[in-house]
Amino acid sequence: MTIWQPSLSGRKGPKFRQISDAIGESVANGRLPRGARLPPQRDLAFALGVSLNTVSRAYADAVGRGFVRGEVGRGTYVRASGSLATEAPAAQLTRPSSGPIDFSVNLPAPGQAAAALARSLTALSEAKALSAFLDYQPPGGHGHRDRDRQRETAAQWLARTGLKTSPANIVLTAGAQHGIMVAFLATMRPGDVLLTEPLTYAPVKAMAHHLGLKLLPVEGDGGMLGPGALDATCQRAAAKVLYCLPTLHTPTTATLDADRRSAIAAVARKHGLTIVEDDVFGMLPPDRPPPLAAFAPERTIYVTSVSKSLAPGLRVGHIHAPPEKVRALRNAVSLSSWMPPPLMVEIAARWIEDGTADALNAFQREEAAARQTMARDLIPEDHLHADPHGFHVWLTLPPHWHADVFRMEAENRGVKIVTGGAFAARPSDSPNAVRLCLSHEITRARVREGLVAVAELLRSADGKGSMIL
Repeated sequence: MTIWQPSLSGRKGPKFRQISDAIGESVANGRLPRGARLPPQRDLAFALGVSLNTVSRAYADAVGRGFVRGEVGRGTYVRASGSLATEAPAAQLTRPSSGPIDFSVNLPAPGQAAAALARSLTALSEAKALSAFLDYQPPGGHGHRDRDRQRETAAQWLARTGLKTSPANIVLTAGAQHGIMVAFLATMRPGDVLLTEPLTYAPVKAMAHHLGLKLLPVEGDGGMLGPGALDATCQRAAAKVLYCLPTLHTPTTATLDADRRSAIAAVARKHGLTIVEDDVFGMLPPDRPPPLAAFAPERTIYVTSVSKSLAPGLRVGHIHAPPEKVRALRNAVSLSSWMPPPLMVEIAARWIEDGTADALNAFQREEAAARQTMARDLIPEDHLHADPHGFHVWLTLPPHWHADVFRMEAENRGVKIVTGGAFAARPSDSPNAVRLCLSHEITRARVREGLVAVAELLRSADGKGSMIL
């Protein structure tokens, strides 16, 4: 029987990491199906001409990255629930005031939204025709007075990013993640090529997998999307859609400047690409370049939500789209969820109208700035990549620390973080870096405690010993 044997030709890094990368790629492309057993370590070592210790380290690395699981006395198997390349683990969204410090979840800081909600619910209790918020709305909301007003307030809200739009170009969704899925449903079919940055929003990888899309990362330029690389990729691949996050990119924190946005828009126009622009963090920077949609309005589906700027549980997303794509997007909303929750849409609209949204967003900016200052004070600057207005930071690791080992050691010290591999469009492109989300924790004191622990771990030499498996 022929055993699975990876090709290590052209791969970079330590030999054990090359084998681990190959395992991840084979899981992602189906060559190693779910539940498949990896070859015995000794057999694979002989086949590859490497030491048994190298294969043992590779298998341990693959377990740590979530590609496979080890069963004592039975062997190593591809995870039945899928790999990190296709399925992101369920997030723990509770915010305990004790226990492990959670830097793994990118949600806004707890603030004044609860008090604002109490006021809004009191006002709504005195309104007439409350039954409308408990009934089905017409698909797309055409001719529905409240929905027309809600789209008008959405257009006013998006104008704060520098995007000029009108209610006719607005599609309401149940959050930004739903909006991204809606955009893919409206513009792509199974087998189509979806371009992304090399490091991308993890759920997009799962969406591509379940929709049968071919995910193709565009080579990055310092973590940013480059127009030259995009042009070269389009020349060799028949791509239909580009998904990108140009403002406060997850996970690298990078923001594309106006010139680069203009150049990317020109490349998209040249090749007939539709752009799905994820601007979920767009309301955080007080001074930011105009959205990509302002440079290529005829081919950009702009997606955002109030989850990061106001409150995560307010599941209201806003799509701005070219007129010819609005109907398909609204049909995709109807197909996937029929409509966003009417009561939530109404609360978001009222907050935009009465200034509550601006106040809540200002709080998030202030809190983000305070927590970012702590990170700059505590984390060595040669490893820290951050934006003073963002919720997260990107930490590149020294050579003696492997990202997965660093994550495990951080958890041993009571701090949860996410490795760069969770965002890699290709497992082989996983960077030796981690993301720290500073906004999820309730208090600044716990943020400081977690940052101190990470800084101490970063300065330690434990990684050298931890890599000996």
